[in-house]
Amino acid sequence: MNSRLARIITVGGFLLGLGSGAGAWAQSGASAPRVSSIYTCIDKQGRKLTSDRPIPECLDREQRELGPSGTVRRVVGPTLTDYERNAQEAQRRKDREERMRLVEERRRERVLTTRYPDKATHDIERAAAIALIDDVSAVATQHIQMLRGQRQTLDVEMEFYRSNPSKAPVVLRRQLAENDEGIQDRQRFLATQAQEKRRIHQRFDVELAQLQRLWAQQKLGLDTVPEDDTALTTPGR
Repeated sequence: MNSRLARIITVGGFLLGLGSGAGAWAQSGASAPRVSSIYTCIDKQGRKLTSDRPIPECLDREQRELGPSGTVRRVVGPTLTDYERNAQEAQRRKDREERMRLVEERRRERVLTTRYPDKATHDIERAAAIALIDDVSAVATQHIQMLRGQRQTLDVEMEFYRSNPSKAPVVLRRQLAENDEGIQDRQRFLATQAQEKRRIHQRFDVELAQLQRLWAQQKLGLDTVPEDDTALTTPGR
């Protein structure tokens, strides 16, 4: 009887100890901290560092944030200095300005191809612009011819004072000076119009070269001027 009681007490103590150990294990497991992220990097000495939070030794370089399974959640960039941040912002502004330039260029191309759907239309407008210059130049040329006719009359009157021009009447001398000034003024105007005529031809030549490229792209079915410029205006990330 005593032997049987001793065995029961021994088994009961073993089970009690086992239950206490399981409870302690469960308690310790519940209180163990869970690591949600792991940070890893290679520092400037070439060492691979790992931590459960961003690594101070790698603030100047990339760090990888890993999940519990080891997959990369994200890449954390280096902490920038004031100079680097300013340089980065300047580059962003430059990129933004370039995108806006492209938008404006596409808009101008769209306007140009709408205004000039073919070379004949472009040639007609060139001819009209040149005709306007020719018309005003013709009026100036006629005025010069009229002034030269008046000059001949004044020269005949001046023949009486060839030996001593200073004795010519003041009115006659003033008319001669005004005539010379009028002719020179119209000649300067004609020179300006000739320069404007060359500028117009140059502008239409540049436009035509651009239009020929755009017309060729349209024939190939290339959409060089997108209907939606959102992709060009959306800042890069």
